[in-house]
Amino acid sequence: MKAQRNKTIDTDLESGREYLERCISIDERVSDIETVLDSTVLGDSLEVMPLLPEGSFDLVIADPPYNLRKSFNGSVFTKKSAGEYADYTRRWLTEAVRLLRDGGALYLCCDWETSVIVAPLLSEFLTVRSRITWQREKGRGAAKNWKNVCEDIWYCTKGEGATFNLSAVKLRRRVIAPYRENGEPKDWSETENGRFRDTCPSNFWDDITVPFWSMPENTAHPTQKPEKLVAKLILASSNEGDRVLDPFLGSGTTSVVAKKLGRRWLGIERERQYCLWAEERIEKAAHDPHIQGFDGKVFYERNTK
Repeated sequence: MKAQRNKTIDTDLESGREYLERCISIDERVSDIETVLDSTVLGDSLEVMPLLPEGSFDLVIADPPYNLRKSFNGSVFTKKSAGEYADYTRRWLTEAVRLLRDGGALYLCCDWETSVIVAPLLSEFLTVRSRITWQREKGRGAAKNWKNVCEDIWYCTKGEGATFNLSAVKLRRRVIAPYRENGEPKDWSETENGRFRDTCPSNFWDDITVPFWSMPENTAHPTQKPEKLVAKLILASSNEGDRVLDPFLGSGTTSVVAKKLGRRWLGIERERQYCLWAEERIEKAAHDPHIQGFDGKVFYERNTK
């Protein structure tokens, strides 16, 4: 029995059969992407993506297994040589880029070791715009190394003219040393909750909270990405009604956030258990569009209201 405040989604396959039945499979070529949008595809992205029509998506968010040994619901991804992991990345990236429209954006999540391998590959396919580094609140200590508390997200575009909605992703920071001009606040606002400045987002994010047991978005997935993190990517690089693809959906964060923000989506995931959780979360999103740390207009610093 879970504690009353434990909101972790861990519905088993038997209890959540109705959610799994909502997932679709794609085993033949799709001529019209509209017929499969807003769905969770149960399948291997390397087999599914070649069946989808070229240029169907405005944004791709990819969170593939990092190059380390990890168990995903019993399926183990083993650490590969740099060359083997580069070949694996090139295979799925070729298809992901084909599915991205000209002027679309792609974000690739990885850790620092994987970054070294994938960075050179990205420039073969896309224009690399930036490397975002986001800070996790916690990390496992190391006796003979620096504790690793950061991950990377590579931001790339397919050609020029990419969408970037700066005003949609500003961060509201507390003003520590407020500057006034003629007695009036300069570049900041004074509210009943304190003094704040809405700042332009940088490529270092220290305002992200990794989902934990008392958060409604939390699942039992071992590498779940926070909704707030994905919301920044979707808001910056797409508009309402745009199409978002996640070829490594996991427990559904990209699809859930896309739904909450008025985008269309398609998520591909090979593990039945994770597909189930994704559909369960998508159902919940229809009734609760809230995203932790985002009020619909601006993002807030970690642990602030």
